[in-house]
Amino acid sequence: MKTLDQLFDTLKKAQESLALEDRQKKDAALRSAAECIHARRGEILRANRADVEKARAGGMKEALVDRLFLNEKRIDDMIEGINTVTGEEDPIGRVRAGWTLPNGLVVEQITVPLGVAAIIYESRPNVTVDAASLAYKAGNAILLRGSHAALESNRALVEALKAGLEAGGGFPDAVALADSGNREEVDRILTARGRLDVIIPRGGKELIRHVVEHARLPVIETGEGNCHIYVEPSADMERAVDIIENAKLQKPGACNAVETLLVHRGALSLLMPPLAARLAGKAELRCDSPSRAAIGPLPPGLLLKDALPEDWETEFLDYILAIKTVGSLTEAVAHINRYGTKHSEAILTNDLRAAEEFVRRVDAACVYTNASTRFTDGGEFGFGAELGISTQKFHARGPMGLEALTTIKYRISGRGQIRP
Repeated sequence: MKTLDQLFDTLKKAQESLALEDRQKKDAALRSAAECIHARRGEILRANRADVEKARAGGMKEALVDRLFLNEKRIDDMIEGINTVTGEEDPIGRVRAGWTLPNGLVVEQITVPLGVAAIIYESRPNVTVDAASLAYKAGNAILLRGSHAALESNRALVEALKAGLEAGGGFPDAVALADSGNREEVDRILTARGRLDVIIPRGGKELIRHVVEHARLPVIETGEGNCHIYVEPSADMERAVDIIENAKLQKPGACNAVETLLVHRGALSLLMPPLAARLAGKAELRCDSPSRAAIGPLPPGLLLKDALPEDWETEFLDYILAIKTVGSLTEAVAHINRYGTKHSEAILTNDLRAAEEFVRRVDAACVYTNASTRFTDGGEFGFGAELGISTQKFHARGPMGLEALTTIKYRISGRGQIRP
């Protein structure tokens, strides 16, 4: 096993070579990596079963076990993600802007790789493949530091990726896994100024906070997802129930799952009875007094609790939905901008003006009208894969694809000009 210092050196050297590769060679290496994952899927699934069994034995809740779990379809999705990335245009070497100065100098702004990136993430083995393929296509080397819970899965995936890159004539040393499982390893990565160029944390609130507070090099922050759906009286209630059910239950452990439902007072009697019936036995509802009263007779199997103030700021990542009554769009927006994490927010309405005002006033990376928040995802946005969902306001915001791993260089061409 290589030390971290050895990994830093190997990644840097590999990135210097990878940065010079053309699209054809990068794509060939990535296609080979996808083929190797396909060929080794049995080994990968066996490694994942060991991780899942260990997680369940340790008491991990099922919504989080689901994030860890792999099956044939999820392996296929990883492969499809790599193939989609290879189909994307090369983000490197593009001339984003250009102009000529009065003295005749030609200035061009061109895209270049960020360099050597590190991603620190929790549980999700798919992130290993997504991050590696995006980084490679964008000419970056990447250090992967997943959670201890997914250690065996990540080892199997990285071995397959590296073997595939090598077989495809690429640079296997551009991908590395920090797999000691030692917590001190994270702090070493966070302070590797001069060895790494950027750090991307992807996980829960505590992980992200730790990275932001202790990193000594640039961080692209991916935020937790305390996401909201606001329902107006004009909304199609049948569709609203479908959307809310999907946003809460389709994958409750995802950062784009809805956590709090805001219901306009005028929509309570229309929405709450059918919604309670739909979610009975599937999710726990934490209601304020008006929304609880609007349910009427409780459907069999409904799990119901009184909402507490701390529920509004909680990312449950579980089969729990907090419900709050509001009197206006302005009140809904104020609640979201106070408690939201600038991730994904939605309004369900048939009032065009209300929809436009909501989109304009809500401060979030992704704002939806009449759709589930579950679409905030690089694959769903057509990127093939994603590094995470950035909630910052810098060059990367929302689902991060290839462009998020690039920066710019100015190329200036002259004919002997000197500054007077």
